[in-house]
Amino acid sequence: MESTEKTYIYNFMFPNGDRKIFHIALDSSAHYRNTGKGIHPEWTLLSDNRCPHCRLQGDTARHCPIAVNIADLVASFKDIASYGNCTVSCVSADRMVSKDTIVQDGLSSIMGIIMATSGCPSLDLLRPMAWFHLPFASVDESLFRSASTYLLRQYFQVQRGGIPDFSLDRIKEHYLNIEQVNHGILERIRHATVLDADRNAIVILNSLAQILSMEVDESLETLRPLFC
Repeated sequence: MESTEKTYIYNFMFPNGDRKIFHIALDSSAHYRNTGKGIHPEWTLLSDNRCPHCRLQGDTARHCPIAVNIADLVASFKDIASYGNCTVSCVSADRMVSKDTIVQDGLSSIMGIIMATSGCPSLDLLRPMAWFHLPFASVDESLFRSASTYLLRQYFQVQRGGIPDFSLDRIKEHYLNIEQVNHGILERIRHATVLDADRNAIVILNSLAQILSMEVDESLETLRPLFC
């Protein structure tokens, strides 16, 4: 089966009748296609709250790719409270998923897919999951998807002649890096927003990364009964 571009459309509908619609396009290797005009706010500069472990070079990447790709989203929700009620739907070629929720939960779902596909080396671990995006995934669903994706990555590592990590020894280091990226993005947008919806969406994503890291420490005991 040949991979083609995928599109996800997120629609935020508010009790007062307002709507916010965002189109997410991924290329055949699950990289985000930014169709913006190329005018980026100052907080997207790579030097602004740069992650200490960032591997991007300033001479080739002047802006943080994640910050650039979420800039429109941050601007759109900068004056919206995180606990405001809304109905969020995610439409793709395969299905539509809709949920009555609060703003920060909808934002964490859309930010998760954009951040994972933006070209940040530390978040590339999550990029394959974005191709099979599951809106509003629960903690258990995220744990299962993350562990399965990581182990499948090790299979392909073997096919390339590399050394696999089937024991998950290195996955915790990856998630520590992901937490650092989440913290860096949070610091970037802290001064770009008035209310807290965008910031709390990042906090949710970071909490999930911490939970997944703790589950690995416990040898994925939450999932073990499913395989007995």
